Amino acid sequence: MLSLDDFKPVTLDDRDTFTKQYALYPQVHSDNTFANMVCWNHYADYRYACIGDAIIISSTIDGETTFRPPIGPKNPDLLREVLELAASAGGRNPLISLDPDSTAWIQTLYPDLLLHPDRDFFDYIYRAEDLAELPGGEYLSIRRNLNKFRREFSYTTDAITPDTIDEVLEFLIEWCEWKDCDSVPILAYEKDAILYAMEHFFDLELRGTIIRVGENIGAISVVGRLNENTAVVHFEKALPDVYRGIYRAINAETAAGLVNEYLCIDRECDMGVPGLREAKMRYKPDHMVEVHYVQKDDLKASLS
Repeated sequence: MLSLDDFKPVTLDDRDTFTKQYALYPQVHSDNTFANMVCWNHYADYRYACIGDAIIISSTIDGETTFRPPIGPKNPDLLREVLELAASAGGRNPLISLDPDSTAWIQTLYPDLLLHPDRDFFDYIYRAEDLAELPGGEYLSIRRNLNKFRREFSYTTDAITPDTIDEVLEFLIEWCEWKDCDSVPILAYEKDAILYAMEHFFDLELRGTIIRVGENIGAISVVGRLNENTAVVHFEKALPDVYRGIYRAINAETAAGLVNEYLCIDRECDMGVPGLREAKMRYKPDHMVEVHYVQKDDLKASLS
């Protein structure tokens, strides 16, 4: 029977384990990526268990533990064990599904179990070509603002390499000072996450784009692989007070660097932040990757 003792922390040493599993069972939501888990582990305490041919992930935030459906062959018995552990050891919302196929599978096996959509954590998936070219009338306003930035600022793009990574770290420290990261808990966590990403950039198989205005870095993006068709933008930071419109530029330049390799770009969720949601919707996502959660009382009732 599955127990908490089967779970161990996700660490950088587990990269190959997840790489092999995800090659067999590609992921569709950014929160299951290995880079996301190790970079944010100080906040979400990601753990995993290898049971047979499957991996089961849990996370704990503010004392509330959630479990995810098994990543691997569809084994109803193992799913039942995950649900029972979630019902006994999980928090108020002890199960979360980040994969539409897993959600459908659970609904088939447990038709009476209520799965609630969590819109704040839906991932935004865009066509890479759309973000790179901003075609047609839908993107007219964005194109105008981008062109205005390009008229006002002469800039160059560069890649994050071993030779440039120290400059990027200095830029991120400047960005955190501008945002006053240490005074806002979630920004403090994000600061630690992105600094960890930079310190382990190449071990995590990340890539990145730099925008320089003159000799100064004005914006950066950090990108990883989600699956064969989709790249995920893990971080995107800029100084818009200094270079108005630069977020549109880093968005476009990042997409331009990906369009020949990927069909889609995952720009993660909006966390329910109104301004962020509006900005992400303005770029016309091709589709969303929905997230569903189960409440503890409903789960217990369904298993009884």
